[in-house]
Amino acid sequence: MEQLILGLAVFLGVHALQALAPVQRERLINTYGPIPYKAAYSLLSLFGLIVLSGGYAIARQEPITIWVPPVGLRHASSLLTLVAFILVVAAYVPRNAIQRKLKHPMVIGVKVWSLAHLLSNGGLHDLILFGGFLVWSVLVFRSARRRPDLQPAAERSNAMTILTVVIGVGAWAWFAFVGHAWIIGVAPMAGT
Repeated sequence: MEQLILGLAVFLGVHALQALAPVQRERLINTYGPIPYKAAYSLLSLFGLIVLSGGYAIARQEPITIWVPPVGLRHASSLLTLVAFILVVAAYVPRNAIQRKLKHPMVIGVKVWSLAHLLSNGGLHDLILFGGFLVWSVLVFRSARRRPDLQPAAERSNAMTILTVVIGVGAWAWFAFVGHAWIIGVAPMAGT
């Protein structure tokens, strides 16, 4: 469990710098330069992701059950992850109405994703991993909402909004039916 916590702290800590410690982030960029900062950011993120993934895999081998979720919550979780995929895609497709309306769809997508996984998983390792992401996303979203929006409002495009939804649904379908089992080792849609 310690490895999971360490990896989570490193990964989320690095990703919280801009939102929760912008002065320290700017100081690091000014001291070392943008390229070394981005290189260190990337390496620390990768390190954190590898450590937390390994820690989660180890913790899953000897789970400590906190609660047993009802089967129906798996269906709710599947629906929520579909929404999360669309929100994450909305952060990257330009001029879509979802991004224009929500301003921070990536962070909202992480909130929805982590909540979905908390609903359908009742192990201590699940609570640590997905609860950590949920707390991180709440804090980062609150911070982002307080910052002034300096981006000019781009014209929204119905075609780009439809493209966002199509890509999000397609990515969700692949991950739900193939990728999750292949990458994570759990087939969430088996037997549903």
